[in-house]
Amino acid sequence: NGSRSTGDTSLSIRPAGYGGCHCLWKLNGTVLSVKSSGSHYSLSGGNLRISRLNKDHDAGTYQCLASNSFGTIVSREASLTFAYLENFKTHKRGSVSVREGQGVVLLCGPPPHSGDLMFSWIFNEYPSFVKQDHRRFVSQETGNLYIAKVELSDVGNYTCVVTNTVTKTRVQGPPTPLVLRSDGVMGEYEPKIEVQFPELVHGAKGSTVKLECFALGNPVPSISWRRVDGVPFARKVDTRKVSGVLDLPYFQQEDAGTYECVAENSRGLNTVKGKLSFYAQPHLIEKPQDVQKSIDDSLVWECKATGKPKPSYRWMKNGENLEPTERVQVANGALSISRLTLADVGMYQCVAGNKHGEVYSNAELRVIAVAPDFGSTPVRSQTLVKEGGDVLIECKPKMSPWGIISWKKTAEKNVSFLRVSILENGNLRIWNATKVDAGVYTCLATNQFGVASSFGSVTVKEPTVIVTQPSTMDVTVGESVILPCQVTYDPSLELKFTWFFNEQLIHFANHGGYFEKVGGHSAGDIMIRNVQLKHAGKYTCAVQTKVDSISIAADLVVRGPPGPPNGIHVSEVSETTVSLSWRPGSDNHSPITAYTIQARTPFSLGWQAVTTVPESVGGRQLTATVTELNPWVEYEFRVLGSNAVGTGEPSKPSKQARTKETSPRVTPANVSGGGGSRSELVITWEPVPEELQNGPGFGYVVAFRPHGATGWMQAAVPSPEASRYVFKNESIQPFSPFHVKVGVYNNVGEGPFGPVSTIYSAEDEPGRAPTRVRAKSLSASQVEVSWKALPWNVSKRRLLGYELRYWPRSEKEESASVQRTVGNQTSSVLRGLRGSTYYYITVRAYNTAGTGPPGGTVNVTTKKPPPSQPPAKVMWNTSNSKIIVNWEQVKALENESEVTGYKVLYKRNRHSPANVMETNTTSVELSLPTDEEYIIQIKPFGEGGEGSSSRQITIPRIAGQNKIKLNRIFYIIPYCFVSKPH
Repeated sequence: NGSRSTGDTSLSIRPAGYGGCHCLWKLNGTVLSVKSSGSHYSLSGGNLRISRLNKDHDAGTYQCLASNSFGTIVSREASLTFAYLENFKTHKRGSVSVREGQGVVLLCGPPPHSGDLMFSWIFNEYPSFVKQDHRRFVSQETGNLYIAKVELSDVGNYTCVVTNTVTKTRVQGPPTPLVLRSDGVMGEYEPKIEVQFPELVHGAKGSTVKLECFALGNPVPSISWRRVDGVPFARKVDTRKVSGVLDLPYFQQEDAGTYECVAENSRGLNTVKGKLSFYAQPHLIEKPQDVQKSIDDSLVWECKATGKPKPSYRWMKNGENLEPTERVQVANGALSISRLTLADVGMYQCVAGNKHGEVYSNAELRVIAVAPDFGSTPVRSQTLVKEGGDVLIECKPKMSPWGIISWKKTAEKNVSFLRVSILENGNLRIWNATKVDAGVYTCLATNQFGVASSFGSVTVKEPTVIVTQPSTMDVTVGESVILPCQVTYDPSLELKFTWFFNEQLIHFANHGGYFEKVGGHSAGDIMIRNVQLKHAGKYTCAVQTKVDSISIAADLVVRGPPGPPNGIHVSEVSETTVSLSWRPGSDNHSPITAYTIQARTPFSLGWQAVTTVPESVGGRQLTATVTELNPWVEYEFRVLGSNAVGTGEPSKPSKQARTKETSPRVTPANVSGGGGSRSELVITWEPVPEELQNGPGFGYVVAFRPHGATGWMQAAVPSPEASRYVFKNESIQPFSPFHVKVGVYNNVGEGPFGPVSTIYSAEDEPGRAPTRVRAKSLSASQVEVSWKALPWNVSKRRLLGYELRYWPRSEKEESASVQRTVGNQTSSVLRGLRGSTYYYITVRAYNTAGTGPPGGTVNVTTKKPPPSQPPAKVMWNTSNSKIIVNWEQVKALENESEVTGYKVLYKRNRHSPANVMETNTTSVELSLPTDEEYIIQIKPFGEGGEGSSSRQITIPRIAGQNKIKLNRIFYIIPYCFVSKPH
């Protein structure tokens, strides 16, 4: 459907689905005379082309008829209309005179036209257009301009502009002057609705429906919309833009109803109502499909469509309406044809339509009439059946119409045994077959067009029989079992064994190696290794040949440890006990003999066995009391069942249960102390674990007294994590003994005190300095320091040992390294020093209070570093159970100490201890067995210490005596040791 402007000179219309067919065109039901080209109407590949369009002759309804060897179909109708817009009449329009405050309507009066129009108004002169607002409105239905309340600024000339939305042409009307009357201002009055929608508006499915409403009035009325049934507007309606026009996009059935426009101001209100109805063009939901039928057969084609109003149906054959007859019936869109003939062949169309349009659906009917033919559906050449079994031999020739089917057996006139019959569809059925039924069977098919036949043989085989009897097998978890499946069968047939577990096919490769086939050619036995509880159930062995299939089932019972108990319930909670109950789990075919109860807390390492009453919980007992619990601790419990097979999986943990609180019973361990600053008594202990605090508000009570005193001083320490208490008093003498004990308490009450310990108060640091401090360099990295010891435990100033501080002259004393001795030692060796370095050293006595004054600072210079070059060109040879090793002399560098000798280290392998031999020459003779392997290293040494070692040299095992290996030379890569001070 469409419109064209009168300015077009040609139009092309293409039939949908055109291809390989002959097309005719009709205009208003009359066949058009169409030429190939050059005329007013012409065809191009099925398209209709109209040249030099004329609205008087070419407007109307067009329809295409497409024909080929299969029949004819028609297209839907296409309406061709012409859009145009004439000019306004040129006569002048009179002025419109109104009072200020009065409403006014300026008429547009569009000129003759065809096609949809769009309206706008020019105020005074182009391009100043009237802007629509709550006071001014341009109707797109009438084109009129409505001003609800005229103001002084509205005075001027108004021109209506009309645009054809199809042709895009635009014309302007003559201007209309709007002037104000001089006889006063218009008073207030109630709204008067000048623009209103019809009482009945039809809305198409999916379209946008627009309703207009506008009123005049003083004050300017407000416009609002509502549905009379009270249903709120859908979200698709933008209520913020609703004023003079209500837009309903995507119109659907639920949008239909009665709508009301309300115009209201302070003087009153007015309303207008209208009904909005829903319609939808037909839409096919079930279409006829191409079909091929035999002659004399019947045909039923369904055709269904939706739409509002409900569509009606008609059928067409080869482009002509199909009239009902005795054989042809149309009911509710369905077409039925009985006793098909060749004359029924053709193209059929279902047309569903209502007043808003029509839809077409096409289908082809072919009617077949042929003589019997077995070319593509011969009788099966060989049919196998077991003795005593049933067999069906199909006979399905192609023939139309269906004729007579008969059967013959070789050497017999007709098939007519009691156990053999011909079914209605022509197939042959044999019941309870015997060896006598073997032979060749021929099917004969006959209709009025001819006769055909096809044959096949029937072979009767021995039946397959399972000789194993159904059974129930009983095994324990971890054992292995064989499930038998023994058969007798016709040896000319192949056997196939298939096993099912609980009616699910067993895939032997997917069961973790538990299942294995162990049967021979005529046995389908399987073995289940390491049987688990999950393997209990029904096992079915299915045996299949080409002629039959049978099966046998066996039940496997698996005995195992009990399943987990459930329903664990905790009750009667006290400070140290709870009552526990549970329900038994599955006994897995072995009676439950005992239960074990376990518990865990936030403080335990996993699950621990608990003490119960009764001490041993029997298999029939489902309650127990758990004892010896800690107060004020959250516990979880679980239960495990045992039977003759073993102990099963534990139950799920119970809900957490906290035992009741009570006063504490456990005192801190390892009460000790001492040290600290002057006039202090430092008391320490190990905190009581949280699980032994027995309640909230836990803390410590520290009691102490000097030796010989009778009364105790006490202090509370309220933190359960506390581990020390310091009592400070100027009257405390250094290193004085005190009796100390530590008790506990919580919110419930006080607990006991622990045993009494003796702790000494803080002591003074040593008051004297060591004397006769001496330092002696031993090597490049070691210095020996000696001093004269102080008297032991003088004036309660104990000595724990001595502290040595040492630092290079290039650094400050604050960066000094520290080394301490223990006891009354009078010398110590400082190690890891730098060679050729000047060091300062001090010695002080120390105890728990700190260090005393230093003795005099001494200095010492370390010796030069040892040689950095390793021995090079190490050579060795063997002779008569001796190994002779030679090397080049190592020369010290200018800043290194002279080489005074060498150390030869030798061992049997990398992990055995090394033996050392010293020499002041560059060779050594080792009396070692030559039938063993040795590893040798050589180090130079001097007063600066040991130098760099040669690489490890491996002397291989040499079998036999008096064999000499000479001139093995090893080039050693030099490296050096770098020593750093501590």
